[in-house]
Amino acid sequence: MSRPVTVTISHDLSMEEARGRLREGFDKIKRQLTGGLMFKFSEEWISEDTLTFEARGLGQHITGRIDVFPQHVRIECVLPNLLASIAETITGKVEKEGRLLLEKK
Repeated sequence: MSRPVTVTISHDLSMEEARGRLREGFDKIKRQLTGGLMFKFSEEWISEDTLTFEARGLGQHITGRIDVFPQHVRIECVLPNLLASIAETITGKVEKEGRLLLEKK
């Protein structure tokens, strides 16, 4: 059964800086979402602050979106059967990678 997952990551960056880091670092987040499995991603910024994405592979389909807010970023996705069983592991990896990406330097 598919499983919805939400990760919220706080940040102290400007909206512009947070968006820029997400644009540059989305490849890392993609790898965390798929657990190292071979998935083909497509993504689109549907507004200045919202990225939607899809991933297909191994007969599975992931859908999701990333929203940038002034003090946090929210990543929502629906994991397919294959990945739903390891959702906690994936969520932890996405959260860790996201925190590193949005860390104020």
